Amino acid sequence: MTAVREASSRRDLVARRAPTAGVVMIAAGASLWGLDAVLRKPLTDIWSSWTIVLYEHVLLTLAVAPILWLNRERIRRLSPMGWASALVVAWGGSALATLLFTEAFALAFSNPDVVILLQKTQPLWAIGAAALVLGERPRAELWLLLVPAVIGTYLLSFGWMAPGDAFTGGQARPALYALGAAALWGAATAFGRRGLREMTPDTLMALRFSLALPFLAVIAAPKGALTPGGGADAADWLRLPLLALGSGLIAMVLYYRGLRTTPAPVATIAELAFPATALVVNYIWLDATIQGWQWVGFVMLWATIAAIHRVPVLVPRGREVAVPPPLPSGA
Repeated sequence: MTAVREASSRRDLVARRAPTAGVVMIAAGASLWGLDAVLRKPLTDIWSSWTIVLYEHVLLTLAVAPILWLNRERIRRLSPMGWASALVVAWGGSALATLLFTEAFALAFSNPDVVILLQKTQPLWAIGAAALVLGERPRAELWLLLVPAVIGTYLLSFGWMAPGDAFTGGQARPALYALGAAALWGAATAFGRRGLREMTPDTLMALRFSLALPFLAVIAAPKGALTPGGGADAADWLRLPLLALGSGLIAMVLYYRGLRTTPAPVATIAELAFPATALVVNYIWLDATIQGWQWVGFVMLWATIAAIHRVPVLVPRGREVAVPPPLPSGA
């Protein structure tokens, strides 16, 4: 009986390749996230992580307010699963994950690149979440590409350093925070795909930021982080809108447009463009040293990203072309 159910389940799935354009947009958005550390790390020296992420979302919510207004009827008619998807993306992927990532940078005393590496264990979390939430299952070829992606990511951050040595010098807490961010971002990738069945990419992006804002305010209040402290200069005040609008808003516009046509297991590997870009940016602007083997990892990672659109993913039958368009407003 079990064999019959498994055979029936396989018949309900069809292999689909991700459109090249979708993969390119996700990788482009993730590359913009690579600029994040240059802007975020200096802010952690003067403000708490709670304050940085809260005001980042204030700016983002103001920017997406017109989208919320224009799509208010469609938002009001979201199904319970549509709202659940938006809340997971907003509270988990935008609020808590960004807080953990920012706090990890604040605590990464010796090597901020450790934070970049560990949060990009995200593919493992996202592939599992996609199987549970979306029924999207990677074929064996995708796992084969995941191997060089993981090796390339490790080499980018550590070269030949043993894993045990990478966590010395006070790196345990930032490592745990980065892993927590990875899990939340991975889940947000899968739930974002689910949310896109009922809303446009711009609407989901707007809900991501706006629903996160009150949640962040509630958890920032007990920390005394509702108002920024002193000590910030003009450059710091400029970094905050650049962080929100550059690696935040523009990156998310690209990301969600790509995610609409890209299965989550493929999308999450395309997101590895983030560490591939971040390690080079950190090398140029934060004096994070890149050794020869790290450049090998850089090449491996980008070669993997360039190849993944060719690998089919098993998706539920009827969704083999793209994510279905948003439901009619009366649905």
